[in-house]
Amino acid sequence: MLALTEKIKLNIKEVFHPKLFTTLKTYDRQTFYSDLVAGLIVGVVALPLAIAFGIASGVTPEHGLITAIIAGFLISFLGGSRVQIGGPTGAFIVIIYGIVQQYGVDGLMVATIMAGLMLVAMGLLRLGSIIKFMPYPIVVGFTSGIAVVIFSNQIRDLLGLKVTEAVPADFIEKWTFYAKHISDVNYWSAGIALFTILVVALWPKVNKTIPGTLIALILTTIAVSLFELPVETIGSRFGEIKAGIPAPTLPIVNFETFRMLLAPAFTIAILGAIESLLSAMVADGATGGRHRSNTELIGQGVANIVTPIFGGIPATGAIARTMTNIRNGGKTPVAGIIHSITLLLIMLFFGKWAKLVPMSTLAGILVMVAYNMSEWRSFRALLGNHRFDVAVLLVTFFLTVLIDLTVAIQFGLLLAVLLFLRRIIETSGVEVIEKEISEEDAEVADETSKLIIPEGVDVFEVNGPFFFGVASRFEEAERNITRTPRVRIVRLWRVPFMDATGVNNLRNFIRMNLKKNVVVLLSGANVKVKEALEKSGITDMVGKENLCSDINAAILRAKEIINSDLN
Repeated sequence: MLALTEKIKLNIKEVFHPKLFTTLKTYDRQTFYSDLVAGLIVGVVALPLAIAFGIASGVTPEHGLITAIIAGFLISFLGGSRVQIGGPTGAFIVIIYGIVQQYGVDGLMVATIMAGLMLVAMGLLRLGSIIKFMPYPIVVGFTSGIAVVIFSNQIRDLLGLKVTEAVPADFIEKWTFYAKHISDVNYWSAGIALFTILVVALWPKVNKTIPGTLIALILTTIAVSLFELPVETIGSRFGEIKAGIPAPTLPIVNFETFRMLLAPAFTIAILGAIESLLSAMVADGATGGRHRSNTELIGQGVANIVTPIFGGIPATGAIARTMTNIRNGGKTPVAGIIHSITLLLIMLFFGKWAKLVPMSTLAGILVMVAYNMSEWRSFRALLGNHRFDVAVLLVTFFLTVLIDLTVAIQFGLLLAVLLFLRRIIETSGVEVIEKEISEEDAEVADETSKLIIPEGVDVFEVNGPFFFGVASRFEEAERNITRTPRVRIVRLWRVPFMDATGVNNLRNFIRMNLKKNVVVLLSGANVKVKEALEKSGITDMVGKENLCSDINAAILRAKEIINSDLN
């Protein structure tokens, strides 16, 4: 038991190295100044986004702010990236909204904590390097789908529709509802939303330091307050934003709740892992640094365990805010910590003014968020790829929009795996060679001549991974042979690995041939394949003398067997 405990501690030390503690070893005043400036700017940038993401997710503005403050602090404090900025993001809006509608805020709290535990487990199991290789069509498919859903969710506030009933959750029903109430447009709200979109889109041409979202928020809030425009505001819908972090509360969990929320929690965990690691990779490309994937997952996990206890929602690495941090000189995780402190101070001292912000302004900001995350250029480019990639892209996209993000990721991954296996199967196989091996064969010793296969010998050449998808090819190839040879060579030099099904089929193939008094030789197996042959007992079945290093040695051994029969 003591040895196991020590082993666990050693594993945690190997995978958990927060970048903050590494960077503090060489920290100086100049670095702090750079982090201070960047942190203050990113904090201001994050303010309208945190509020907007909270509202769009079906919760209150406070939930978004609390998430940006607490999760932002913990992700920077415990994460594996120097410049990662964490908080609520647009990618989570769809899944959070669905959970809140079905299970309430308490259900969201439970699902987020469960997702946090999953992320910590992923980090401890060293899955960081694997998660980064999520198929690109799936990432583009669900990202584009999320963008469409976010846009469709903003239409009510974007147009200021004067309706009292709730907007349907279903995508098609939602747009039917909008069409039915199109005559109820509030043109003041629509004008404010359009102005917001134009400011956010065009402001970077004027100034790249001050965010256009903040400019739009300030200008529209002042205009609505001064001229008392008849539009809905945060205050009229949610009341005043509370100044401060609420006391921690723990959810009541039973097995039934746990069972129902397992799939949504898994989706939150996978989505958080993908987005945070993609953000960290983008940051590495911009800074020349190198993040620690598993540490990042653990930091993200802890943030998602702690944040909901204080009323927050799921959080992950935010690419746009991370890039803002880099562009403004952020050097270490201290910048991310300053960003969260900045948001806390704004919430404490200026939170009461947030109630004046028009809902149509936030809708305009979210429309631009949806546009920026839509990946429409990547989507269009992927449509020209292989039909398998297009199938994965479209299935993931339409399932995200029409059904559910959880279903989209599950089916997208399943389809991607099945289509990948089909590609492997198409490029793998078993070929029977009865006469000669080409002089172009890299394994043939004498490149100036062909390798002649002796009479009474045939060669089964396996190309590609020998796994369950191609294991039956041995039987198919053998059916096409009319004669029974004295020696059969199974050439494995192009086999990178064998799974249990492949090993079992090879064993049956050898057993059937031995019954027919046919000697089976195995040639060219690499180290991993040799290990599989030895563990399964195949080496003993054929005899170690019949395990040949290459095709030349196998041909010589076959000649020895045939000559001994003649003598």
